[in-house]
Amino acid sequence: MSVKRYVLDGQAIQSLDSFYKEIEKVFPLPDYFGRNLDALADVLTTDLGGPCEILWENAEVSKQAMKRDFPRIRTVLKRVAREREDIKVVFR
Repeated sequence: MSVKRYVLDGQAIQSLDSFYKEIEKVFPLPDYFGRNLDALADVLTTDLGGPCEILWENAEVSKQAMKRDFPRIRTVLKRVAREREDIKVVFR
């Protein structure tokens, strides 16, 4: 089975709002997605087909721009990867 890769562009992610814009562009999210981290965790753990890899390119650029929001998002993504063996998260 092939692994689906979802690539987030860290150059485009400079705020929480731009993060949501990027994931709405990259992920096949349902119409009811709520644009908050709890909703993101729910969608990724229940609605996203696997196996897949979430690759955050230029993560350091986002980290510098987003300040405290970046670790919050990273925590959610890592938690999803722990809960689902078929999802891998990479920050590069």
